Order: sequence, then structure tokens, then C-alpha cells
Amino acid sequence: MRKKVDFLVLGSGIAGLSYALKVADYGKVLVIAKGKLDETATRYAQGGIAAVTYNPDNFEKHIRDTIDAGDKLSDDDIVKMTIYEAPERIRELVHWGVRFDRNTDGLYELGREGGHSEKRVLHHKDRTGFEIQQALLNASRMHPNIEVAEGHFSVDIITQHHLGMKVTRRTPEVTCYGAYILNPEQRKVYTVLARCTMLATGGAGNIYSSTTNPLINTGDGVAMLYRAKGAVEKMEFVQFHPTSLYNPGETPSFLITEALRGFGAILRSKKGEAFMENYDKRGSLAPRDIVARAIDNEMKISGDDHVCLDCTHLNKNELINHFPGIYAKCMSINIDITKEMIPVVPAAHYMVGGIRVDEYARTSIQNLFASGETASTGLHGANRLASNSLLESLVFSHRASLKAIEKVRKVKLKEEIPDWDDKGTTLNEEMVLITQSTKELQSIMSNYVGIVRSDLRLKRAFDRLRIIYNETEDLYEKSVLSVEICELRNMINVAYLVIKMAMQRKESRGLHYSIDYPKENR
Repeated sequence: MRKKVDFLVLGSGIAGLSYALKVADYGKVLVIAKGKLDETATRYAQGGIAAVTYNPDNFEKHIRDTIDAGDKLSDDDIVKMTIYEAPERIRELVHWGVRFDRNTDGLYELGREGGHSEKRVLHHKDRTGFEIQQALLNASRMHPNIEVAEGHFSVDIITQHHLGMKVTRRTPEVTCYGAYILNPEQRKVYTVLARCTMLATGGAGNIYSSTTNPLINTGDGVAMLYRAKGAVEKMEFVQFHPTSLYNPGETPSFLITEALRGFGAILRSKKGEAFMENYDKRGSLAPRDIVARAIDNEMKISGDDHVCLDCTHLNKNELINHFPGIYAKCMSINIDITKEMIPVVPAAHYMVGGIRVDEYARTSIQNLFASGETASTGLHGANRLASNSLLESLVFSHRASLKAIEKVRKVKLKEEIPDWDDKGTTLNEEMVLITQSTKELQSIMSNYVGIVRSDLRLKRAFDRLRIIYNETEDLYEKSVLSVEICELRNMINVAYLVIKMAMQRKESRGLHYSIDYPKENR
């Protein structure tokens, strides 16, 4: 089966849907959702979205906080552009139906998170992402030009390579013509031809054993782009959220939002001793890379399997009102956060690096855009400032829509693209080959490429991963496509990039900390 559209969107989170809504008036849009339409990382974002709203906050403060958190590796022009455009993007969210919390005077109730010098995080209780996701879904369903394919998997983007042309990273003007899409139920791969394609496939937290990401986050966009010989950067910077709920066996790990620390919660050892002031003058509200390393160090010194987040001194009614989701979740495992400390541990949370894009979300491949966590825009530098990610998605998807609308009628569909050829493949009946390799991959990344690294650990990870890579490529070539084999292949690609770029960075910077190149905290 072949399908032709003007705009192909791979991903149904904030980056994909906000883009789809903006281009839909100019052509036919197809949104590919890997799982259910609302099963995205956006949905699980608790804290909120950062934007300058009221005095005494101002753009200069937000810019400075972003650059400081990024350990001076952010692109200053991109930071300024994003922060200045934030208020307009917030107004659009409200227009689409997002209900941010307001106080009794009707003003936005702003939160503060780690690394922020002022209160500037707009939120909806502790379910901001869910609120945004639902508003965008409702708006998308009402648009006649937007079609959604749920439960479909993006296998590869289509380029000249699929016409028999040899494509390398030096090939000029590699061009995207659409994508091959797998329907798992039918076990068929469809050819989707598109004038413009948007990669909004989210992160890759599942390359680690413990992550706050939904199970669908397996680095698909980065892997597809890299195989198509596109440019990828800064993959060594993997953000571990300092406070996921310590509840062994639960996957994904439940996130305890940083906004709770902004509300007054304090990090303590299991013995009840506050420790963050020993690492940074900002205490529990230091940037995430510093807090995650501090917790990692405290656990190694004490031998404990977690630390604690203390809310017991906070006003009970206000705590429950602001964080009903966290309160309910903890109560479900018999923890009353108004009386007991919350056991927390760092977990893989956000890929700062990714597909290299310019200020209009254009990748190095023609007619291909990328936005959201799969993209590396230059905003985050070496470490993401809390609640800047939803903002980044909105800003870059908006800017991508401007260029896509501008060029869509100038691009001709490549009718001669061949359909997917799976001749000679057989159905893999030994799923253990995939599940065991996935576990080995996650173990390698968690043990050797985690919060603290070393040259020796990275080299060992690289050598171990090469074995899994060779085994998986052999299995892939022989097998009828399944989501599981494609995800494993993508996770291996992404893990390789993380390790490779970490080995190349001979310094400790932001989220990449090596004992071989130590430095003082910022």
C-alpha cells in the first residue's frame, strides 16, 4: 500500500501535534503515533512550561538561567530567540484550550524549579503535560486535514538510498521523500510519500534500565536520521532526573517533579540529614546535573539504595492541592507524603543531544525537520534547564511550520520510490534473542554510561555493544519486521552514539561527568 500526503509527522506529542495544527490549513497531514495517540512523553511531563510572564522576572534572567544551567555550551542566539518567543507560544496553547493554574486574582500561578532565579513555570497541578496533550489532541481531531494512524511504527525515512544511489555523510543534498511505516497488526510495511516530513519521535530513555520515559521512547528518530546519514550531535549529554520514585520493579519509574522542590521540599539522606548544601549553595534547587551527581555520590558513600525527599514540613492542604497526582501515587504504595519522606533515586529522563537542527528546525537532510526531544537545537547546551523542553518544542515546531508551509508546494512527490522488500525473511519465533539483548544493552548503559563515567567504563561499554550490534543486524536482515526488533536496533544505534560522543569529550561538562577529567561544580 502507498499513501501520499503533503506533511508527514512522526510523533504525536507536543512537538508533532503543534506542528501538525499549524501546517494543516496548507495541505493533507498524516500523524504517525507509535502507540496510542496520547502515549507520549509530553503526557507525563508534570512540572510545567517555563516562560517570562510577570515582574520581577524578565527575559534577561531567563536567558542567563538557561545558559548557566547549560554549563555555557548553549547557543546564545538560540537561547535568546526561544525565550523571547515564549509568551506568544503560551498564548497559542491557551487558545488551543490549555488551562494553566491561576490564583484568586486571575493571574497565572507560577512555580519555580531548579536553576531558575524566579518563579516562571506555568503549570496545571502536577499534570501539565497531560493537560497540554489533551488540548492538542482535541484540536487535532477537529481539523479535517489531519489524519492519525495509531499503533504504527516508523521504520526508516526514505532518501536517494532507496533508489539505489550510494549515500554517505558527505553526499550533498540528501533528500527525504517520506518514510516506511510498519503496521504491526498486519505485519506489513507501507510506503508513505510526503513533501515535508517532521521527526517528533521523542527521547531514548529506555536505553537505560531505569527511566521515567514511557516504553515507546527508544530513540527512533535519532536512529532513523543517523542511518540516513544525517547529522547528530551532543549525544553524550543524557539528563538523569534526580528524583524518580524509588519503587523497585515499576517500569517506567514514576517521576517526582522538580516543582515539588520548588514548593519547598528538601532532599535528605535516609537518616534525615539534608546534604545538598554540601554540594551547591542553591541546595535542593541546584541544576539537575549537580543534584543527580550529588545523590549518586551520597548513595555510594552510604551504601543506601535511595535518598529521600521531605515534604512533611509543608502545609498539608496546599501540598495535596498542588500535587494531587504525586500524593495519590505515593498513597497507592502506602506512603503519606504529608507524614513520611518520599524515597527517590535518579533515573534516565531526557536526551539533551540529538538530531542537529537550525533555528527553523531544519535537519541536514532536505525536506526533513525535527523538533522536541529528538532534536538538538542548541538551547540546552550541556544540561537542560527544568521546564524548558515543552517550550523548546513549541518554538521550534512553530518555526518549522513556517518553512514547511513556504516550501510544500515547491516539492514534488517522488513517485518512483520502491515499496518495502522483505523477500527472503522469516518470522522470528525466538523473542528471547531480542529481549535478552535489550536487557544486556540497558545493563551496559546503566553500569558504564550513567551519571558518572570513566574512559575505562566507556571503552568496555563500546566493546560489549559491538557484539550486540553485530548479532542484532544479522537477526534484522533475516527477520520479518516487528516493532521489537526495530526498537532494539534503534536503541543500539542511539547507545552507540552516546558512548562514541562521550569517549570523544575529554572533559567533564554538564551532564557528562568523567572521573578522568574531574572539575569543580559550577
